[in-house]
Amino acid sequence: MQGTVATFDPDSRTGTLLLDDGTPVAFDRAAFEASGLRLLRLGQRVRLEYDGDRLRRIAIPTMP
Repeated sequence: MQGTVATFDPDSRTGTLLLDDGTPVAFDRAAFEASGLRLLRLGQRVRLEYDGDRLRRIAIPTMP
């Protein structure tokens, strides 16, 4: 599943994503840190990886 970064707080390392249908999805610090990324930009496309119902990781679509 993919989405677009809607908000990102670099201090708390949390934010929200918008799915393609407009549904907002919040992500926590653990999901961001699991990505290995250092920063997200508003409007950036990301891939969402779930573990059941929990958002586990955010990734750039070209990253494995």
